[in-house]
Amino acid sequence: MSWPGTFKMAECGASGSGSSGDSLDKSITLPPDEIFRNLENAKRFAIDIGGSLTKLAYYSTVQHKVAKVRSFDHSGKDTERDHEPPYEISVQEEITARLHFIKFENTYIEACLDFIKDHLVNTETKVIQATGGGAYKFKDLIEEKLRLKVDKEDVMTCLIKGCNFVLKNIPHEAFVYQKDSDPEFRFQTNHPHIFPYLLVNIGSGVSIVKVETEDRFEWVGGSSIGGGTFWGLGALLTKTKKFDELLHLASRGQHSNVDMLVRDVYGGAHQTLGLSGNLIASSFGKSATADQEFSKEDMAKSLLHMISNDIGQLACLHARLHSLDRVYFGGFFIRGHPVTMRTITYSINFFSKGEVQALFLRHEGYLGAIGAFLKGAEQDNPNQYSWGENYAGSSGLMSTSPELGPAQRARSGTFDLLEMDRLERPLVNLPLLLDPPSYVPDTVDLTDDALARKYWLTCFEEALDGVVKRAVASQPDSVDAAERAEKFRQKYWNKLQTLRQQPFAYGTLTVRSLLDTREHCLNEFNFPDPYSKVKQRENGVALRCFPGVVRSLDTLGWEERQLALVKGLLAGNVFDWGAKAVSDVLESDPYFGFEEAKRKLQDNSGIDIILGVFPFVRELLLRGTEVILACNSGPALNDVTHSESLIVAERIAGMDPVVHSALREERLLLVQTGSSSPCLDLSRLDKGLAALVRERGADLVVIEGMGRAVHTNYHAALRCESLKLAVIKNAWLAERLGGRLFSVIFKYEVPAE
Repeated sequence: MSWPGTFKMAECGASGSGSSGDSLDKSITLPPDEIFRNLENAKRFAIDIGGSLTKLAYYSTVQHKVAKVRSFDHSGKDTERDHEPPYEISVQEEITARLHFIKFENTYIEACLDFIKDHLVNTETKVIQATGGGAYKFKDLIEEKLRLKVDKEDVMTCLIKGCNFVLKNIPHEAFVYQKDSDPEFRFQTNHPHIFPYLLVNIGSGVSIVKVETEDRFEWVGGSSIGGGTFWGLGALLTKTKKFDELLHLASRGQHSNVDMLVRDVYGGAHQTLGLSGNLIASSFGKSATADQEFSKEDMAKSLLHMISNDIGQLACLHARLHSLDRVYFGGFFIRGHPVTMRTITYSINFFSKGEVQALFLRHEGYLGAIGAFLKGAEQDNPNQYSWGENYAGSSGLMSTSPELGPAQRARSGTFDLLEMDRLERPLVNLPLLLDPPSYVPDTVDLTDDALARKYWLTCFEEALDGVVKRAVASQPDSVDAAERAEKFRQKYWNKLQTLRQQPFAYGTLTVRSLLDTREHCLNEFNFPDPYSKVKQRENGVALRCFPGVVRSLDTLGWEERQLALVKGLLAGNVFDWGAKAVSDVLESDPYFGFEEAKRKLQDNSGIDIILGVFPFVRELLLRGTEVILACNSGPALNDVTHSESLIVAERIAGMDPVVHSALREERLLLVQTGSSSPCLDLSRLDKGLAALVRERGADLVVIEGMGRAVHTNYHAALRCESLKLAVIKNAWLAERLGGRLFSVIFKYEVPAE
C-alpha cells in the first residue's frame, strides 16, 4: 500500500467492523509527520491491534528550547553592577522524554508501518511489544516491515497497567455520564489512592477484574454476553453488519415497542415492590405475542438495553461482593458512545441504589497500547516518574451525538492522538490538604458555567495578539521567530475554537487549563519564556529599590509595618502581564511603578517577588519563623521561576544581613513547586517540596496571586492556618465577585478543630 503524501486519518467512530465507506467519510487529512511526530527520535515501540483499530505507542526524545538564567561572572572585572541586569539569559536546547500514542484504522496499518520504517533513525530496541487479537494476525507484517521482533503481551495485564497509568498521571481522566446534563460528561477529581477498583472490560464478551495494587489483580467474573453478542444478534435481527450502524439504529429506536414493561404487566407501577411502570419486565417480551413487524431501530435499542442492563447488574453485584464503589468500564463496546454509557450508568445506579458509580475513561482506547509499552520499558522504570498530557499534541474527547449518522459523526470518546511528557520530578499531594480525595483545585468550572466560559474564551482570544508580540520580542536575534509565533497563534486559536464547541475536550474546562494549553502551544514552537526579558528588566529595577523599601519599613511601628508589608505584597501582585487591564497600563506607561501600584489598591497591587514577597519573608524571619519559599519550576507569564529566585535571593542576601543569615542557616529555603503554570494544583506538587513541608512541620501556608489564590485554591481546605491573597486584575471577574478592578482578596483561614 503506497503512501499518498498525506495520510487520511480516520476519526474512528465505534466501528467494530474494520474500515468502511462510512469511516472514510469521517476522516481528516493530515501530513504523516503531523501524526507520527518526532519519529526520527523514537527509541521504543508497542502496538495494540484490535478487530478494527490499531493503537501505536512509541517513546521518543524531544529537543526543547529552555530559557536558562545565571549570575554574571564578575571575576577580574571592575563593573558598575547597579546599571546591569541582575542575571543573564540564554536560550539552550534541552532533551526531554515524550510518549506518543496514535490510533488509526487497521486499513492503514501497512502504509503506517512503511512510513515508520522509512523514518526510523535512532531506535534502541530490536523488539516491539504487541497486544490485542490482531497482534497474531499482523505479526509477520510487522516483523517484515519494521525488522523488529514481535513480543506478544497478555491483553489483560496491558489493560490494567494502562488503566493505572492514566488514573495516576492524567487529572480528570475519569468521568461519569449524565444524560440530561450539558455537557453530558462530569469529570472526577483524581483520587490520590486509586486502588482498589473494578475494571469491567467489554469486548466480545465481558471480563471483570478486581485491581488491588500496581501488580496485583484477579479475574473475578465475566460473561459471554458482551459486545460480540450485541453485534452478532444485531446483525441477525437487522441485517446490519457494522457495529457503528447498529448503534446509530439503536439511538433512533424506541425499546418500549419491543420490550414488555412493568406497566404492560400490572397496568402501572408495582407499588409493593417499588418498581416504576417504565422498567423493563421482559426484554423482547412483546415480540412473542404481537402480530406485527418491528423496526430495525426498535430491535437494536431493545438489544442494547438488554445487554447493557445485564452487564450493569453483573458489575454491580461484583462491586458489592468485593466492597468496591468505583467501577471503570472499557472495551470496544463502550468507545465513548452516549447510548451505551447512558444505559450502563442507569443500570448501575438502579441495581446499586446509587452506591456504586459507573466511571468511563477519556483515554480508554489507549489502555492496551500504554500497558504494552510499559511492559517493554520496565527496565527504565517509567512509573517512577510523573507524566503530564501535552495539550498541544493531543486530540480532545469529542461528543458523539447519536442523532448524527455514522458518516457525520464526530470523533468517538477516545483520542486520535495522545502525547505525554515526562516531568522532571515526581508530583505528589501537599501533605497539608485537609481531605485530598475531595480537593478540587479550580474555583470555577467553565464546562458548567456557560456565561463564564464565553467570557474567558473570548478573553484568551483577544489576548492572543499580545502574546504573539511578546513571544517575538523575547527572541530578537531569531530569524524565524515571527514565523513560529504565527504558527503558535494558529494552533492556540484552533484549540480555543475546539473548546468553544467541545468544552470538555481535555477534561473540566477552567481558566487554569486555558493557561496551560497556551503554555504548551508556546513550548511547541520554541518560545520557552516569552516574558524572560521583561522579568530581567523588572527584577533589575526592583533590586535597586529593595534597600530603600526595607529602610522605609524599618522606621515604622509594628502595626503600621504589618499593614505596609501586606500592601506591598499586594502591590507587587499587580504586576501581571497576563491580566489585560494590567498589561494595558504597563504597555502605555512603562514607568508605572511600585508606589503607583500601591495607590491603585482600594483601602485598597514594583515588583512581586522582590518588593512584595521578600520584605514579607524578611519580617517572618525577624520574628523567628522558618520560611519555605516555593516558586514555579518552569516559566509561566511573568511569574518568577525557581532558578530566577535563587539569583534574586543571592543578590538580596548581599544587601540584607537578615536574609543572608537565614539562607546560611537554612531558615529560609528556596524550592520549586513542580508547576509551570500561573495557577497551582496542590495535588500535583514537587515531591521534594512535600517532603520539606512534612519535615519542617509547616503550620502556615501563604498562597499569593490571582492564579494561585483565586482561579485555583480559593476553596482549598488545609489542615493548618492559611492566607490567600490576591489583587483582582480582571474587571469582569471583579464585578462578578462584587468588587471593582484592583480590589483585594485577603482570606485568612483557621482549620476547624
